[in-house]
Amino acid sequence: MGEHASWTRARLGRCGPSLDLLTARFDKHVYAPHAHEEFTVGVCVSGSEVIDYRGGHIRTGPGSIVVLAPGEVHTGGPGNATDGYAYRALYADPSLLTEGITPAGGVPHFREPLIDDPELAAAILRTHTELGTCPDPLEAESRLPWLLTALARRHSTTPSTPSVSDLVPGADQVATVVRDRLADELLDPPSLADLARDLGLSRYQLLRAFRTTMGLPPYAWLAQYRVTRARRLLDTGLRPAEVASLVGFADQAHLTRWFRRVLGVTPAAYRNSVQDVRH
Repeated sequence: MGEHASWTRARLGRCGPSLDLLTARFDKHVYAPHAHEEFTVGVCVSGSEVIDYRGGHIRTGPGSIVVLAPGEVHTGGPGNATDGYAYRALYADPSLLTEGITPAGGVPHFREPLIDDPELAAAILRTHTELGTCPDPLEAESRLPWLLTALARRHSTTPSTPSVSDLVPGADQVATVVRDRLADELLDPPSLADLARDLGLSRYQLLRAFRTTMGLPPYAWLAQYRVTRARRLLDTGLRPAEVASLVGFADQAHLTRWFRRVLGVTPAAYRNSVQDVRH
């Protein structure tokens, strides 16, 4: 396959902060000693990497999560001379790990940098892959802070107390307000941070209320709503490329991805079938 590395920048909300995603495979490359300002959260995809960190060595394997703290110098290279290693990583501001908790000192501490959590590792990889191909701001804001908070709540060793209740009072009403705002502004949806501020909540509380009530995160609800609107426009004979922009998808490929998820067919196939019935 050869060595390669690619970066994607995902924005959290239409005017929110950004977060970098790295996809990499190396056979021989060894990183020079360096540090990041953000938390580095990586998941090994294949092979094994050896990371020098805090005076010791971390050896990764497929499915393992590695969390490196801001400012901590580290290196990384192949764990053996034959297989190389592949991984996906994201670089997150510490605040993104603390939205659902209040750690002492303000920054989560991970005593063990190597974490065994298959469910969370799979969710991080899935999210990383999907955002890497189409980093929709609302999707990034719905998924990444939620996963990072889960990481901190499950594995941070800093003494912490919940800053929000798992059950948000008035969750049904909160979800309804958010749903209506997203539907009304589907071409340029507001950020979850702005919606939370308007409702006097944290972003974590808003996500918790919406997920509990609707059964899915805000970006997924909006995507399905857009598919419903797209279906109606396709019924009128408009082409998928025209419809995508009219309902707020980034492009036809983005529309197609969600249309197939929701309805099982491509927009073009759906349009052709309803036209055949009409004629």
